[in-house]
Amino acid sequence: MKLQEIYELVIQLGREADPRGEEEVLATLRDAKAEFDSLPPKDQSFFDEEKLANPYSDTRILNGQGDEEVKRILAGIDMELPEVLLAQELSRSGQKIDLILSHHPEGKALAGLSEVMDMQAEVLHRFGVPISLAEGVMAERISEVNRGILPTNHNRAVDGAKLLGYPFMTCHTPADNMVTRFLQQIFDERKPRKVGDVLDILLEQPEYQLAAKQKAGLKVVSGDKKRRAGRVFVDMTGGTGGSKDIFQYLANTGVGTVVGMHISEKNLEQAKKHHLNVVIAGHIASDSLGMNLILDQLERRGVEILTCSGLTRVKR
Repeated sequence: MKLQEIYELVIQLGREADPRGEEEVLATLRDAKAEFDSLPPKDQSFFDEEKLANPYSDTRILNGQGDEEVKRILAGIDMELPEVLLAQELSRSGQKIDLILSHHPEGKALAGLSEVMDMQAEVLHRFGVPISLAEGVMAERISEVNRGILPTNHNRAVDGAKLLGYPFMTCHTPADNMVTRFLQQIFDERKPRKVGDVLDILLEQPEYQLAAKQKAGLKVVSGDKKRRAGRVFVDMTGGTGGSKDIFQYLANTGVGTVVGMHISEKNLEQAKKHHLNVVIAGHIASDSLGMNLILDQLERRGVEILTCSGLTRVKR
């Protein structure tokens, strides 16, 4: 496959799995076009025009022209300078790497991470939270994440890939959309009665089994295995963790259990206050599951996959 074909496939898969639905994704692209058209010419040159076709600002080709032939990918959760050097060593040993693929964003994809967080409001709305409330509580959290990224030296790994001549790409929200849809469909179909049943369902997936063996297994951090699960909300997409203020509204929609990758202490405090069960499925295990669903599609198209940096390859 060509690098551009891989990029376009990743975006397509992310859109198909987007919990907002295709109409809202199209509305996001229209908003980007309207924003671009409203800018004076001197400012349009600074606009990220990828936003006109790609609704995920944390997923980008960071090095490469797009016409590169990709036969073998080195993929991982965090692909930074050590992993760039690993790609070089693998190439020297006879396993030529044609693309470095990172799940977590680097470069301008990291700088744009907060831009995908708007989708959390629409996801919450689909679970019954009024959109005005969802957007209101997310606004400060989005600003907080943006401020936190500002001082980051985010281009280090990309600079290394450029110097060594490796195409470099990130695949963040599309993979998170994939794992969210995969798990949400299972819970919606099987309707687990108790929190313990939620854990049992998660443990059917090899990524979570391996995480448990590596002492990074599932944790009930709010509630108890014997409690009724209620409606299960899989909270694994939208850039990063959401606002602490959302839990009171989720509790009023009938959600009884939140299944996430991770949770901050201030968010956990609010979940407990409002008597929501919270199951932490595991960050790296969940990221691996989402990435694997995408890597399966690339492998079926003839691309060889090597993994590192916490990414456990499981084929489906």
